[in-house]
Amino acid sequence: MLNYAWLILLFPALGAVINAFFGRRLNRGAAVIANVAVFASLVVAIGMAIGVGALPESAHGQFELQLWDWITIGDFRIEMTMLIDPLSTVMALVVTGVGLIIHLYSATYMQLDDDHKPLDARRYARFFTFMNFFILMMLTLVLANNYVMLYLGWEGVGLASYLLIGFWFYKPSAAEAAKKAFLVNRVGDFGLALAVMWLFFLFGKSAGSLAFADVFQAVEGASPAVIAAITGITLLLLLAATGKSAQLPLFVWLPDAMEGPSPVSALIHAATMVTAGVYMLARSHPLLEVAPATMQAIAWVGALTALMAASIALVQTDLKRILAYSTISQLGYMFLAVGMGAYTAAIFHLVTHAFFKALLFLTAGSVMHATHGQLNIDFMGGLKKKMPTTYWQFLVGSLALGGFPLLAGFWSKDEILLGTFVENKWLYAIGLFTALLTAFYAFRAVYRVFHGSPRNPRLYDRVHEQPFGMTGPLWILVIGALLGGFIGLSAGIGDLFSLEHINQIETWLHPAFDDVEMIEASLQLQAILFLASGALALLGIGLAYVRYVRQASWTISLQRLFSPLQPVLENKYWVDELYMAIIVRPLRAIARFLYRIGDQGIIEGVVNGVGRLTTSVGQGVAHIETGHLSWYALSLFIGAIALVGYFLLLG
Repeated sequence: MLNYAWLILLFPALGAVINAFFGRRLNRGAAVIANVAVFASLVVAIGMAIGVGALPESAHGQFELQLWDWITIGDFRIEMTMLIDPLSTVMALVVTGVGLIIHLYSATYMQLDDDHKPLDARRYARFFTFMNFFILMMLTLVLANNYVMLYLGWEGVGLASYLLIGFWFYKPSAAEAAKKAFLVNRVGDFGLALAVMWLFFLFGKSAGSLAFADVFQAVEGASPAVIAAITGITLLLLLAATGKSAQLPLFVWLPDAMEGPSPVSALIHAATMVTAGVYMLARSHPLLEVAPATMQAIAWVGALTALMAASIALVQTDLKRILAYSTISQLGYMFLAVGMGAYTAAIFHLVTHAFFKALLFLTAGSVMHATHGQLNIDFMGGLKKKMPTTYWQFLVGSLALGGFPLLAGFWSKDEILLGTFVENKWLYAIGLFTALLTAFYAFRAVYRVFHGSPRNPRLYDRVHEQPFGMTGPLWILVIGALLGGFIGLSAGIGDLFSLEHINQIETWLHPAFDDVEMIEASLQLQAILFLASGALALLGIGLAYVRYVRQASWTISLQRLFSPLQPVLENKYWVDELYMAIIVRPLRAIARFLYRIGDQGIIEGVVNGVGRLTTSVGQGVAHIETGHLSWYALSLFIGAIALVGYFLLLG
């Protein structure tokens, strides 16, 4: 089966090509083509996972499938080769599995445009072309066996993100959001490009390639000078990851990216693309292990981003932006895990987050559809009665996000907090407090949207439940949000019930991280930390209930106590304004100056000067052309005299 793994790339490529050239004629059949392509890729991904599980022990869980030679320069070679191992198969299953559900949802959702009018066949096909192209590029990224192929997929998903965020390109806000996402990500992409070039000069010539295995082998026994260089390389990789995964300081593009259609938010900005940075860092863990300074930087970036984004989510009134800042915060947890060396916990949370966050974004899309584009939670309320299916689906997603005991988010988040407690108590405190905020803002959204009385009767009257084409596929995500955490139950629970290998995802990923020292904790410590985390989740849910459903007076007084922080959070710590002041406006001023001096003054001056000179010469010559025969005769006589004089004097 593994020899046919290349089909996982072929199917979405074919889907994108067919819809690009024939989608307009297929009309709604474009969705069928796209869905079949992703379903076929999912089947191949499942086959890959089965094939990896059947590999002999001597293979160490890895299988490489060379597609073709790409770049050959002397002894240096870059191949288009797929690396199929436990880590890449997990990512492929997430991309194709969650991607398929989102494609199924999109088939119905995208029948109407953002003005709630029927979407024409041309744009409908274009949407699914972009979606299949994204799946292709994301699979290229996670299945690459070398940094150059990874970079190809990295840039590809950036392009797909730009196209999908700006899908409603005729809206200025969508066009601006797409440009912002593209430009901010260019900063991180530049870091990855520099890291790849540095790896080439450091190891490429001696190793003969930039394949992960060759680079990581060259790191073993490296000299102090090389170790220092690796620290620089890993810091550049961190810069790249902060861009793609929306972490400090490059997180500002993700909230604005909510201008794209809701399926785009679910696929790219919740379940897959934004996790590319986490995957890249986890894949590069042999480099990180020899760069402890970078590990500390990753952990602190993740923890501070998680806290900052969660605090901003507390005051947002746009439903999709609440989920956007939640995504930034949850990605921060994944970075925190990577920084602590808990790579398995990071991937575990990546998987569970894909389930419940895709579920939340798609149910938010259902609410948006029902309210004809209204996303302000202050205008909602009481939608539980009008949209019962959507309510229960959103509730399950919020419970998983908030870390409700025994749901998917509880187990994966607590694995991260456990590893953090063992390594760094300060970071653990930040992570634990953020968990409280997460539960509170998640249920603030639940209560403001679905509970209470309608705050806008006209809006409420036209709300209705969405068709099965949108609600039906989400039940699969509901199951994932409810039960997905059981693939990563703590080893302590296994010891308690005398069960071996109860942590299935840790067992599965062991070949990918077998060189990493596992973080261990006693059963008693695990129990205490799990109870603390669960209690804080319940506290956050309870506080949200008392504040927004019961509206107890003491909670309003408590809110007034923190009122000085309100403008800070509402203005998102003025990060956008800071970037405008120190980066955007100075660059615009420099651009205007160069335009006036360089473009208008020099370039256009030269071009226009040549034009004016030619015009003047032409006008002067035009005076000679009078039409009088005597004047032409005189001109010939003078010319003849000049020629005779020239030959007599110089000839």
